[in-house]
Amino acid sequence: MDRIDEVLVSLRRVIRATDLHSKYLSKTTGLTAPQILLLQAIRTRGQVTIGELANEVSLSQATVTTILDRLEKRGLVYRERSEIDKRKVHAFLTEAATDVLKGAPMPLQEHFARRFSDLHDWEQTMIISSLQRVAQMMDAQHIDASPVLDIGTLDRHNIDADKSTAFFETE
Repeated sequence: MDRIDEVLVSLRRVIRATDLHSKYLSKTTGLTAPQILLLQAIRTRGQVTIGELANEVSLSQATVTTILDRLEKRGLVYRERSEIDKRKVHAFLTEAATDVLKGAPMPLQEHFARRFSDLHDWEQTMIISSLQRVAQMMDAQHIDASPVLDIGTLDRHNIDADKSTAFFETE
């Protein structure tokens, strides 16, 4: 196998790992990785505004609001307007969400983050540099992305169709 094939196979493995883990999360919890991350952020932060949540999980407020809408319909969160500042809305977990989180597997990015943080600084720098170069080689450096490893549409901003070409299919 030549080096180009080795790179493409490694990229495909990353994409497949993300896809398989997303399917596993969905099957075991009925939730997506971003939904679980939002629930975990609410659990960790306690009383939290939508803007604070968006910053915490690196998604837009509009995306967080859409995800919270879905979670609220499922009875996992509720929102209340602040008594002090009526412009602010706080998100809270329900008991059902707490139960779901107890049995939820660790999101893929948390697993990755733990292993990545165990690497030496020079190894971390090499990985970051290499991945940034790969993104550039694929003309993907301008595609909006967040640190949430999940499949599907990011829905953070309007992405230019010419810059969002899929290089690999996910099965």
